[in-house]
Amino acid sequence: MSTEVKATISHIEREIRRQPESWRRADELGRTVAGLPQPGERVAVIGCGTSWFMAAAYASLRESLGHGETDPFAASEFPAGRSYDRVVAISRSGTTTEVVRAIEVSAVPVTVITALPDSPVAVAADETILLDFADEESVVQTLFATTALMLLRGGLGLPAEALIAEATGVLNGASALPAGVAEASQITFLGQGWAYGLALEAGLKLREAAQLWTESYLQMEYRHGPIAIAEPGRVVWILGRPVEGICADVRVTGALLVDDDLDPLVDLIRAQLLALQLASRSGLDPDRPRQLTRSVMLVEADRTA
Repeated sequence: MSTEVKATISHIEREIRRQPESWRRADELGRTVAGLPQPGERVAVIGCGTSWFMAAAYASLRESLGHGETDPFAASEFPAGRSYDRVVAISRSGTTTEVVRAIEVSAVPVTVITALPDSPVAVAADETILLDFADEESVVQTLFATTALMLLRGGLGLPAEALIAEATGVLNGASALPAGVAEASQITFLGQGWAYGLALEAGLKLREAAQLWTESYLQMEYRHGPIAIAEPGRVVWILGRPVEGICADVRVTGALLVDDDLDPLVDLIRAQLLALQLASRSGLDPDRPRQLTRSVMLVEADRTA
């Protein structure tokens, strides 16, 4: 492995390991900052890629707590004509074209969560919540995404200390993955409720950084077809509490089951660490995966293409 690849791996590892402290700051900010959705508001949450998955996790959490109807959208699919009280846009770089366009056509107040001040999304939005302490140099998001979700969780009044302690333990070696996971030819992540967004994100991390074949599904949908690919040498990884019968169904296939009593957000850290491990083993640069950039900025011609 080249010296350059080693350097980038150690850099992204630092970003993964910064999460507990960053989560603490975001949780505190989320409890006091202006611009987050208020109970009873009808809200749309938008983003692209990883930010979209965090939007999906937050939307499910907010609705499950009775705070109000909350719809997550990929920014390119935002229905601008639909009636909402507020739009929340998540964008690490603040330059993603689809997010900028969605903000521009929104008829209601928009709050942006971003890592960079004075970015295009910040200029277009009505309010900006700056998470500059969670910015990253890696193309592959780890720190910013989970920090944004912790900010939103704080705005919902959810407790954070036990979650942060559990994450610290995982980063210090607790809850190691079962033998054989790192050798699997394929991994399927399952989640239900808010954990589904995190299952989507876990799969994306391993595709981006390690070029591994991964899929992600709702637990209750997995038996409706996708379970057909489960077999020995492959992994089914459940984030969050398993639904009734799913573990037994997976074991029958011979696939290796990962089902630990961890908060889904903490379990996502294990997926990040696995992506780092597998990228290192393959000599890949997880900070700069092929064909990916830190932000997708489309040329104007793409608007009418």
